[in-house]
Amino acid sequence: MGEIRNFRSGNNGDPPSRGVGPRRLAAIIVGDIASYSRLMQVDEEGTHVRVKRIERDLIQPSIIEHHGSLVKTTGDGFIAIFDSPVEAVRCSIVIQQNLIGRNASLPRETRIEYRIGVNLGDVIVEPDDVYGDGVNIASRIEGIAEPGQVYISGAIYEQIKHKVVCGYESLGDRKVKNITDPVRVYRVLPDADAVGKTKGRRENILIFLLSLTLLVIATGVLWYLLAQAPRRASEQAALPTASPAASPSPQPPPREAAPQTPQPSPSSASSPPSPAPVPSQSTVPVREPEMVVIRGGSFAMGSNDDPTERPVHQVAVKPFSIAKYPVTVQEWNECAAAKACSFTAIGKDDAPVSNVSWTDAQQYAAYLAQATKKTYRLPSEAEWEYAARSGTQTKYWWGDKLQPGMAGCKDCGDLAAEQPAKVGSFRPNPFGLHDMGGGVDQWVEDCWHKTYQGAPGDGSAWSSGDCSAHVLRSGSWKNDSRYVRPSNRDGYDTNVRYPTHGFRVALSP
Repeated sequence: MGEIRNFRSGNNGDPPSRGVGPRRLAAIIVGDIASYSRLMQVDEEGTHVRVKRIERDLIQPSIIEHHGSLVKTTGDGFIAIFDSPVEAVRCSIVIQQNLIGRNASLPRETRIEYRIGVNLGDVIVEPDDVYGDGVNIASRIEGIAEPGQVYISGAIYEQIKHKVVCGYESLGDRKVKNITDPVRVYRVLPDADAVGKTKGRRENILIFLLSLTLLVIATGVLWYLLAQAPRRASEQAALPTASPAASPSPQPPPREAAPQTPQPSPSSASSPPSPAPVPSQSTVPVREPEMVVIRGGSFAMGSNDDPTERPVHQVAVKPFSIAKYPVTVQEWNECAAAKACSFTAIGKDDAPVSNVSWTDAQQYAAYLAQATKKTYRLPSEAEWEYAARSGTQTKYWWGDKLQPGMAGCKDCGDLAAEQPAKVGSFRPNPFGLHDMGGGVDQWVEDCWHKTYQGAPGDGSAWSSGDCSAHVLRSGSWKNDSRYVRPSNRDGYDTNVRYPTHGFRVALSP
């Protein structure tokens, strides 16, 4: 895990070193609040409290989660360094997308929005700060970023372009203050819908240029034809007129006798002709996920491995069905094509859909329910764990020891990769369910609670309390093996998308 280092405290009370600090290659994040002065002028105390809360609840935990170090906060901004460019960009995306969720219910003029710039460069690390062109470039990139956006340098882009599940829009080379050479800048597009819009905008530009080219060619051809017409007319007028007798007109060929058309019988003549059959418009059937019926039962939910998984409590689950696999890109895009889901996903058809929010997952479940007249929904947290455990009480469904080839996670074996494996790549659990651990994080119906204190005992979803965040299960291909335990749980903002988040559906009897 990363750490928040107290750079300001010196070396445990010792005098700071007078020499130059060590140099290192680092990914640097520089964040700054847009319109900070205006916000402070309107509500100085309230703005200060809100900024400190964001730093405490969002920025610092996100840096820790992505293995970075917070160098310092600057009142209206922050600087952090990371060993990994991938983790630096992921951290930036998490911060910005969380802020979108936090700002959704606020008037635009009161929103706290960060501009974030990320660069990879050589820096000098001092006890309470970092220095060097690497930091300066990150700061200049942040300065040209739009509020709520993440801009990265070309150096960062080259390191992450095939490793982070998002899109990028090249903004070209930019001349920035006090930096000799122009800097190549990219805008990060973490939202799949934004990726599609950018591609669409580029395609529209190409179509426009092609249309303009064709118009120029057509104009040239038309001009040529019009210019040639008078000359051809004068040439034809100069030719001698042929005498009618000199060239007798050819006789037309003998006309063949027209075949006799049989007269219709009175009965057939009196009846109107049959209308031509109108082709019926075939309706494409909705592709329903393959479901597995789960018999009801009772089990001990939770574990003592983590405070969020306590207390262990007995839960009785009623019979239900749950999808054999997480929802795929192909299944999701059929919903998007029907205008029922809000964006078109990218990736292979048989890959699990990712970068979806809890709200997105609800759109898909509602689409299935509407199209099939069946009670599709997200599983409750208790249903998900009951199905994931599949009658076992061990650390993993296959036992207490990690085994390769059983799940898709960062340290789960050869099949772990930079992208989630296609659904069904790993062995099913005893209930016949695939990917109930690793692959993609999976949304469930329940609102997030930090412990199980007061949780329902009947297997239903826990829908009371603060529902600004909902529960995620399974862990992802980016997590280590601790996250693929059936008891592992986490929470995330309801309306915020993240590249590792997916889901599967359930069905009431």
